[in-house]
Formats: sequence, structure tokens, C-alpha cells
Amino acid sequence: MKFLTKKRWKKIKDWTKFALAIACVVVFVVFFIFNLWSPIRQTTNIIVPNGASVTRITNYMYDNNIIKSKELFYFSIRMNGGKIRAGEYDIPRGAGVWTIASMLSHGRVATTNITIPEGYTIKQIKLMLMNVPYLVGDVDCSDELPVCDLHDGDIFPDTYKIARGTSRLALLELARKKMESVKESFAGTRYPEPLKTWNDVMVLASIVQKETPRVREMPIVASVYINRLNIDMRLQADPTVIYVLTDGLGDMRGEPLLSGHLKIENPYNTYRNKGLPPSPIANVGLDAIRAVLKPARTKYLFFVADGHGGHKFSKDYDEHQKNHNNWREIKNQRNKI
Repeated sequence: MKFLTKKRWKKIKDWTKFALAIACVVVFVVFFIFNLWSPIRQTTNIIVPNGASVTRITNYMYDNNIIKSKELFYFSIRMNGGKIRAGEYDIPRGAGVWTIASMLSHGRVATTNITIPEGYTIKQIKLMLMNVPYLVGDVDCSDELPVCDLHDGDIFPDTYKIARGTSRLALLELARKKMESVKESFAGTRYPEPLKTWNDVMVLASIVQKETPRVREMPIVASVYINRLNIDMRLQADPTVIYVLTDGLGDMRGEPLLSGHLKIENPYNTYRNKGLPPSPIANVGLDAIRAVLKPARTKYLFFVADGHGGHKFSKDYDEHQKNHNNWREIKNQRNKI
């Protein structure tokens, strides 16, 4: 066995360095071609329709200067599984063919956040969703599906991250299922007297939700209504009358609630009827539900706005009248400005 001479060893090392240098150049060139060689100068939106072929999308992107090489894109798609998924995509600035192929092959579609506010009625939610441009389709349907027969209390208000191009009915179904899971999470919970059913909880929670946006006040507001129910006193909740007057919209749209409105004959009018309304008057969040399930321990029977976004609570009518007069003075002063 011959030992390598110094000269031969040096030659091998030189060739090795040269080969490594060539390999590095090749790797860089390949990396550049597939990842950095891009004509995209700003985020570009593309839509891949259902059933669109790879050839069709490739031609579209090439013709619109999104990719520089059809062959490289075909190769990248094959290396990522050979298929593309329908949807709307936001192609980032400087994206190469490999990045684009990976996005389309794995369905990394553009997303958007849709917030359904707490306290909105079904009618308000549907009106809002019809004005969201990233959604498609109608909000109503005639099939025998739960999402086609929604009632207030069926939807869980939350922020939903969804793919652009999602149907409005699909989002409503997502929110409906979320409320179902919320209901299941409270299974076995003991309800405060005199509430007997989940519907009772949701009805009262919807009134609490409409009365105050302040989370810390919700258990106190809930206690007022619980106390009234326990002594067979009418709830006299303005939101229930507004629900009737607006035919379930829940928003007076700037119109005042007048004393004559409180006399309207309707099962939801808690000024004329004792007990809870038949069903929820809005869609509620967790805070309102928890407030009803665990109301504050108080002897309050009345509350009125304090002029600062909250409420003043009282145990008797005389104290309530004083608080009410203070609120009336605040409103009068504001009207003079």
C-alpha cells in the first residue's frame, strides 16, 4: 500500500476545495432560481377556482408576470405533490416559484378575521356579514339544516379566522357549532334560582348583555333580575321592549324609547309580563353567561345609567328615583351643549 505523497495530498485537497466551491455555487444558483428569482414587486392576489388545472393556473401566472418560468413551476408543483388547491391566495413580494407552488399545493390560502360582536341579534349579524367583502353567498337558506333556522341565542359572538371566499352560511354554521360547544361546557352546572333550563340562562344572559357592556357590572345586573324574578316582580327591561319595536333587530337606530312603547302587547314586553321572555333577545358572550350562572349576592332591585357608561344600583324605589333624577339632569345638561 502506497502512502500519499505531500504533492498528491495537496492536489486532492485543491480538487476538493474546487468541488465544494462548485457545489456551493450550484446550490446558490438553484436556491436563487427557485426562491429568489421573482418578478413580484408587491403582494399579488390570485384566485384558484374549483377544478382549475395546473396548466391553466400556470399559464395565468406566467401571462401576468407572477412567475418567470413555466417549467420551473411545473417542477416545483410536482415536487410538492403534483396538485393545487382552490382558494384565494396572497402571493408575497419577492416570492419564487417554489414558495408559490408550496402555497398552492398545501392550500395556504389568504385568511381574514371576522368579528361577531356580543349583543348582536341574528338580524344584525346577517346584515353585518352581507357587508363583508371577503365572504361569498347569501345568509339565508331553505334547507332543513340548523343554520337555515337560526334564532337569537344560537350564535356565539367571537372573532373567527377564516379563509377568504368562505361562504356566509359556513361562517354562521361555525359560530352556531361554537355555541353548541359552549353549551356543552356548562353541562351539569347548577342554575341559580329560579332559573330552571339552559333557555332561561340564555334569555337572562341576553338581557344582561344588552343592558351593560361592562364585564364587572354584569353579575350585579344579573343579580337585580334574579332578585326580581324571585319575588315575582316584573323585569321591566328596556332591551326587551326594543326587541319588540324593532321586530327582532334590537337597535332603535337613534330613535328614543318612549313611555308609550312600554305598553305594547307582546310576550317579550317585560313591562307588561312577569317572568322571562320566551327566548333570548340577542347572542351572548361568555361573560354574560357566567354572570347569570354566578350572579353577585345583592339586594338590589333597581338600576339606572350613571352618565359615565355604567349604572347606579339601589335596593328601594325612593333611592332609585333619586338616581333616576340625577341621570335625567345629566341628560338635560348634555342636550344643552
